[in-house]
Amino acid sequence: MENPLYAKIFKWISWALLIISVVLAAWAFTRYNGGHGGAPEENAVQTMLYWAYAMVILALIAVFCVGIYVTAKNDPKSLVRIGIAIAAAAALCLVAYLLASGAPALNYSGSKLPTAGELKLTDTVLNLTYILGVAAIVAIVAGEVISGIRKNKA
Repeated sequence: MENPLYAKIFKWISWALLIISVVLAAWAFTRYNGGHGGAPEENAVQTMLYWAYAMVILALIAVFCVGIYVTAKNDPKSLVRIGIAIAAAAALCLVAYLLASGAPALNYSGSKLPTAGELKLTDTVLNLTYILGVAAIVAIVAGEVISGIRKNKA
């Protein structure tokens, strides 16, 4: 049975995060140089990006913590499978990082050149996206082939 205190806490936290998000979005939209259609101020964009990062990190922490708590409470033996899945995800990120070249950006016309660390991180994320995209396509095709084989046997 659900604890009403936890439900109230989650409800208030959700409302607080929603209000902060709306206030930050309204503030960022008012920070345009020249009024209508102007370029946004650098700090408004940075603030919105940092808030988005914070929300994603908070969501990931909440999902992992709640998931591990529920799993430990319902089936403690399945924590081993979760540990294996986390280790596999970490290994996949490590492979993507090792494959990342971090080569300088070609034909870059911005005023501030990206650092070597930024380039390495960007390449890592791109490699991870490629790996997961190919894995998703292979999973879809393999699932359809296996499903077709099972239907023919039945």
